[in-house]
Amino acid sequence: MFSLQTIFGKGDKFYGLLEQSAEAARESARALHDLVSRKDHAPVMTAFAASRAREKALAAQISEELVNTFVTALDREDIEALNSALYKIPKTIEKFAERYDIVGDRLADIDFAPRSLVLERSAAVVEEMIGELRRGLRIDPVKKLQDRLQTLEAEGDRMLLSPYRTLYVEGNDAMRAMLAKDLFELLEKAIDKCRDVGNIVYSIVLKNS
Repeated sequence: MFSLQTIFGKGDKFYGLLEQSAEAARESARALHDLVSRKDHAPVMTAFAASRAREKALAAQISEELVNTFVTALDREDIEALNSALYKIPKTIEKFAERYDIVGDRLADIDFAPRSLVLERSAAVVEEMIGELRRGLRIDPVKKLQDRLQTLEAEGDRMLLSPYRTLYVEGNDAMRAMLAKDLFELLEKAIDKCRDVGNIVYSIVLKNS
């Protein structure tokens, strides 16, 4: 038989890895905000590379630990779902960074900072929600964080209307409009990925409450 110490020890291991993964996602979101807020892109792109390498290593480690661990504090499918969802946040952010680094000069007068700030705040909420898993799956604090995520997502959606109106109605450069639309949609997608993690955490808490 497995002792309680063994069970909780395995739980701590996965909690720690998931927390590190959430932290890496938040670091990616912060780097993206720096990217669209400053002219010197080189240091920020280096930060993206380091963050993505860390996230990939963590995702691989979680998958490996699931294979090698018989007892887990959370259901295996829940850990796998969280691992996959967390991985997609910096992956989407990296896509934005790579494209912005190429076309950013052409879109210099378009302000992506307000939306990237919403993303950074969403990633911070995700980090808090992942941290709540270790604290006993308490439904009230998780529900408050989930509500905050949904509010941030709605705020990000509202922010898209103004630049779209400017680009499509007042602008006359179709290619520029398409490039900007692509980047705005990637920001929206990254925020949606944060929401997906929140939904998984909330469902885990409901299932175990």
